[in-house]
Amino acid sequence: MNSHEELIHLADRYWDARLESAPTVATMLGDHRFDDRIEDLSEEAENRLLAAYRELLEQVRALAPEQLDRQDRTTRALLHAELTDAVDRLSWRPLELASDQMMGVHAELLTVAPQFSAPHPDNAAALVTRHRRIGDMLEQAVRRFRAGLAAGRTPARLAVERSLNQLDGYLNSDLAGDAFVTLAGPADWPGEEAWRAELTQVAAEVIRPAFRRYRAALADDLLPVARPDDRAGLCWLGDDGADIYRRLLREHTTLPDLGAEEIHRTGLAELESLSAEYREIGARRFGTSDLAEIFTRLRADPELRYRDGEEIMADARAALAAATAEMKNWFGRLPRESCDIVPVPEFMEADQTAAYYFPPPADGSRPGTYYVNRYRPTEQSRFETASVAYHEAIPGHHLQLAIAAELDHLPRFQRLSFANTAFVEGWALYAERLADEMGLYTDDLGRLGMLAGDSWRSCRLVVDTGLHAMGWSRQQAVDFMLAHAPVGENNIRVEVDRYVAMPGQAVSYKVGQIEIRSQRAALAAKLGNAFDIKAFHDVVLGSGSVSLPVLRELVATL
Repeated sequence: MNSHEELIHLADRYWDARLESAPTVATMLGDHRFDDRIEDLSEEAENRLLAAYRELLEQVRALAPEQLDRQDRTTRALLHAELTDAVDRLSWRPLELASDQMMGVHAELLTVAPQFSAPHPDNAAALVTRHRRIGDMLEQAVRRFRAGLAAGRTPARLAVERSLNQLDGYLNSDLAGDAFVTLAGPADWPGEEAWRAELTQVAAEVIRPAFRRYRAALADDLLPVARPDDRAGLCWLGDDGADIYRRLLREHTTLPDLGAEEIHRTGLAELESLSAEYREIGARRFGTSDLAEIFTRLRADPELRYRDGEEIMADARAALAAATAEMKNWFGRLPRESCDIVPVPEFMEADQTAAYYFPPPADGSRPGTYYVNRYRPTEQSRFETASVAYHEAIPGHHLQLAIAAELDHLPRFQRLSFANTAFVEGWALYAERLADEMGLYTDDLGRLGMLAGDSWRSCRLVVDTGLHAMGWSRQQAVDFMLAHAPVGENNIRVEVDRYVAMPGQAVSYKVGQIEIRSQRAALAAKLGNAFDIKAFHDVVLGSGSVSLPVLRELVATL
C-alpha cells in the first residue's frame, strides 16, 4: 500500500468509526448502514472510541507529508487535526454536561429527527428498531449527567430550564405530527400505512414515556443543584471549567494559540470599527448618525416588525431566490442540490435561534434545508431577514456545505464532517458581507441588518469569553449586547443562553470571518488586477470544511 492509499484507508477507517458511534448522524447524512442502532452513551463505549481514535492518530502521524501530493497533504493535515480534536474532546467527557437546550442529548435527537428518511422498506424497519432503543439512550444520558454531578460538574440553571421547556413542548405536541412518526418513508410503498401505525405506537408507548423519565431526571436531579444566572459560565466550575473552556476555544477556532483575552479584545475592536458604518448608513436611512438613536429606531419602530410568520417566510424565500440567481457570477463551482426553506417546528421555536441549516444527505433523499423561526413574529425585525438568509442558505451554509458534499474525489470525512466550526461559520458570516458586494441588499435597511449581524457576532467574542473566562453574569452579558447590537431583547436573551449552553462555539463565526477576509485582502493586494474573485472562492470552498491553518496554505497556492 503506497502513502496515498494508506491515507485514504485511514480516512475511511476514521469516518466509519465516527458514524458507527453516531448512528443518527449517519442517517441524517444519508448513510443507512446503522439505521437500526442508536448512540451508545456509556463511558465504556466512549473509552473504546477514544482508544480507536488514538490509534488512528498515531498512524496518521507516521505518514510522511513529503511523500504525498498537495491534495493529499491537505487531507492528511485535516485528518490529523480532526482526530486530535476528537481525542481532546472525548478526554474531558463532554457527555457529563450534555443536558442543555442546544447540543444536549434530547435537543440533538429532536432536531435531527425531521431529517431522517427511509429510502427502502429495510431502512424503514431498521428505523423502527432504532426508535425502540431511544429510551436506552436517554437513560444512559441521565447516568452520565449524574456522574458529572458527582464530579462537581453542575449545569447552568438557565440551560436546564430551557431544556425542560423544549421537552414540555415536545411532550405536549400532537402525536400525529411527532417528528419520530412523520419522517419520510419509501416512495410508493404499499407497507407505509402499517409502518406509520407502528411508528405511532412506538412514539406513544416507548419514546414519549422515555422523554418523560428524562425530563423528570433533569427537573429532580439537575435543576436543584444547577448554577444560578450570576454563575452561568464554565469558569465557575473552577480549574476543571477553565480547562474545558480552553479546550473548546481550540476546537472551535482551530487556532491553538488564540486565548480568551485576545478574543475578548478583538471583539471590542470590531465593535468600535462597526460604529462608523452604522453612522454612515443611519444618516442616510434615518437622518441621524447618533448610534443610540439608530439602535432605538431599529429596535422600537413598529414599521420594522412583522405582522405574522408568513411574512417572515416570504421575505426569506425572496432573499434566497435573488441569491440563487446571482451566485453564478461570483462562484465557478456551484452546488447541484437546491435549498428548501421550512419553518422551525413549533415546539422548538421558543428556545431556538432565528434560523439554522441542514445540508443535503449523501443519498440525495432531500435538498439542503434552511429552517426559519417564526416565533413571536411581531417581535422579529424585517431588517435582519435577508442577512440571515444569506448566512444560512446562499451564499452561506448551503453553498459551502453542499459543494463540500459534492467533492466526490475527496475522502468522506473531508466532504461531510461538521468539524472546523471557524471555517464553516466564518464562511457564512463572510457571506453576509459578500451579499452586499453581490448587490443582494435592496436598500439601506437590509444593510443595517447586515451590520446588526456583524455586531451581534462581534459581541459574541466579548460575551462568550466574558461568561466563561471572566465570570460575567447572564444579565451582564444581556446588557452588553443590548448596548452594542440593535437586536431585540428576546433574541438577545435566547442568544446569551445559547452561549452559556455551547461555550466557545459562538466565537468561531467572527474568528473565521476575519481570517477569510484577511486572506482575501492579502491575495488581492498581491495579485492586483489579476485577482479573480471566482478563483479565490473556488479555492476556499474546494477542499471541504478546512481548518484556518489549512485555509492559509490553500490560498497561498494562488
